Amino acid sequence: MTLTELATRLNSRHPGGGGLPSVLLLTDGVRLPDPLPAAAILPRGAGVVLRHYEDPDRLALARELAGLCRRRGLRLLVAGDGPLAMRVSAGGVHFPEKRSAEASRWRRRCPHWIVTASAHSLRGLVAASRAGSDAALLGPVFATESHPDVQPLGAVRFSAFNRTARRTLRNFPVYALGGLAADTASRLSNCGAVGLAAISGLSVPRT
Repeated sequence: MTLTELATRLNSRHPGGGGLPSVLLLTDGVRLPDPLPAAAILPRGAGVVLRHYEDPDRLALARELAGLCRRRGLRLLVAGDGPLAMRVSAGGVHFPEKRSAEASRWRRRCPHWIVTASAHSLRGLVAASRAGSDAALLGPVFATESHPDVQPLGAVRFSAFNRTARRTLRNFPVYALGGLAADTASRLSNCGAVGLAAISGLSVPRT
């Protein structure tokens, strides 16, 4: 089963999955310097989170991605920059965990947007939920090149955190993030997530 197939299955089972993409492609200036080809093979309805924080041509890239996403029926979220998201008519914004409180302002200002935040612990999930985020990206679930020195949560701990979020945070949607590939993601088939978020795992053609 591919990542997109598993993500679709997870999304269909989640009470809050109807309005959220099942898969999120995260761009990365080092591991995915040109995200356009990867975005072009995403299934309709998927999402793209533009990171590329240090890219001097971030505005130009955002415009290119926004155009591609509109043509292909994808949702573009700009990481950490609401004004840029507005400038390119993106579909939402994403915040790192330390800035998750900013979600509340953009949730009020752009109610039609998808607003997400990263989380690395149960406390982070609670903060994202209380700030009004539509969903949190929780991880890393497995070992990842992006954060080689961070201890991964593992499938069991991720699932436990997610169950707590669903039980105590009114079915708050959580994406699995970090180290996702066909072999690792298969361990999350019953984790209760709303979908999967990845860089490398979604940047190669599906077979």
